[in-house]
Amino acid sequence: MTLKDKLLAQRIYMLLGALFITSLVVSNLIFKKFFYWYPFDIEIFGTKLFEISVGILPYPITFLITDLISEIYGKKKANQVVVTGIFASLFSMLIVYTANVVPATDWSPVKDQIYTTVFGSTAIAVMASMMAYLFAQFIDIQIYHFWKRLTKGKHLWLRNNCSTFLSQFVDTFTVLFLLCSFGEIEWSLFIGLLIAGFLFKVMIAALDTPFLYLGVYLFRKRFKLKVNEEIVL
Repeated sequence: MTLKDKLLAQRIYMLLGALFITSLVVSNLIFKKFFYWYPFDIEIFGTKLFEISVGILPYPITFLITDLISEIYGKKKANQVVVTGIFASLFSMLIVYTANVVPATDWSPVKDQIYTTVFGSTAIAVMASMMAYLFAQFIDIQIYHFWKRLTKGKHLWLRNNCSTFLSQFVDTFTVLFLLCSFGEIEWSLFIGLLIAGFLFKVMIAALDTPFLYLGVYLFRKRFKLKVNEEIVL
């Protein structure tokens, strides 16, 4: 690989990392709004099947990106993005907490009470999300590379979905368990939200498989990579 190609690969890696961190941090900030996906009117344990947090919307993007980085750049680079995401979440939590402590002026468009209602529990949410995210992402990467070794780089759809399905369940279970434990969500909603959140994430994971194939195809074509070959930065 030429120096020009390596520089391009490095820039793309940084861009993917930026998208990953943005999706992660935003999902932590917007999690307190819940919405109902209307095509399905089914209730499970007192919770509508797709009555879920808007924080779920950007979160599956992180798994798509880590799978793409794992496939093209290798396990080490994928783990580096995960660790970077942890520091970004901690830093964002510090900023939000500091802004919550600082008193608002009389003429401030956003009063202290409103800000606290929206962001006051962000510290708990970020901690819960980070713990869930840490477990889920490392599980995703480990399983992805297990299947990659086992299939010798073939059957991309298999490792993408197997790794994401299990890691998404771990993520959903852990974050809901912690949020219920801290009193952010009632325990009566736990099972329903767990099933609804997991099924939604599974659907998104299945839908993102063509995008992973497209991304891998474009990388291999541009950098002339063979099956199972990775870019070393």
